[in-house]
Amino acid sequence: MSTTAPISTPNKPASVTQPGPAAIKTKAHNPSAEAIRDKGWWKAHQWLVLRRLSQLSILALFLLGPLAGVWIVKGNLSSSLTLGVLPLTDPFLLAQVVAARHWPETAALLGAGIVIAFYALVGGRVFCSWVCPVNLVTDGASWLRRRFNITTGRAPKRELRFWILGAVLVMSAATGMVVWEAVNPVSLMHRALIFGGVVAWGGVAAVFVFDLLVAPRGWCGHVCPMGAAYHLIGKGSLLRVSARHSSQCNDCADCYAVCPEPHIIPIPLKGKSGALPVIKTADCTNCGRCIDVCSKNVFVFTHRFDTRRD
Repeated sequence: MSTTAPISTPNKPASVTQPGPAAIKTKAHNPSAEAIRDKGWWKAHQWLVLRRLSQLSILALFLLGPLAGVWIVKGNLSSSLTLGVLPLTDPFLLAQVVAARHWPETAALLGAGIVIAFYALVGGRVFCSWVCPVNLVTDGASWLRRRFNITTGRAPKRELRFWILGAVLVMSAATGMVVWEAVNPVSLMHRALIFGGVVAWGGVAAVFVFDLLVAPRGWCGHVCPMGAAYHLIGKGSLLRVSARHSSQCNDCADCYAVCPEPHIIPIPLKGKSGALPVIKTADCTNCGRCIDVCSKNVFVFTHRFDTRRD
């Protein structure tokens, strides 16, 4: 079996140090243990619990209509109408519609504008970690990999998601169809929960197996073009995680073990030569797990202009 090194960074500056796979491995089974001991269970899980509540509440709102006849929200995460007045449209879906040479309705344009404005402020990949139900599937696969020390597979290059995004738009233009919606795991998961079906559940299961055995943390940050679109939207967002209290770091590597994008941690945490503590890359999903599991409270939520470091 090959050993995957999720924290490897080919462009890592010489001044930056980070724990290796062996250090990560020792934290694999319970990276929250030290935080629970030092901060208590709630402080060690608060952002994870709030994130799960957010994901499940949004999913429940979409399911209430078709399953219980309570139509607070109609549609799905690609296109929806809340309380009959608030349209929300996935910008990537809108881009496919335009590429397919179909002019969208005014409500769809307004809905995409609202979504873009929100995620441009809080971080595009906040959608991935706080809203998208597929995150429950990929987080489950990641937990099992840690729990059973599964080290098979290797994630593709991160640039692949942008190539897929471009290919989807080209295919939409060539076919006149909204191509990604036919295979979008987010939409398939909605269909699976409402209507069932082998194809819908099969799509969700394929993402789970892909992350579990083929490519660790591979789907969301390396393959999904929907996540790539939100990455581009959130490049200049205000909400950020900062390693403000980096002087307290004891090199336990717990943050690396739980972060879905561990390559973003070393420079803000350990960087020298004036490196800022704020994690400015749009790869960060603002999930808050590094804040949860750090027993020394190194990480905090802040804004992109906060340069304070202890």
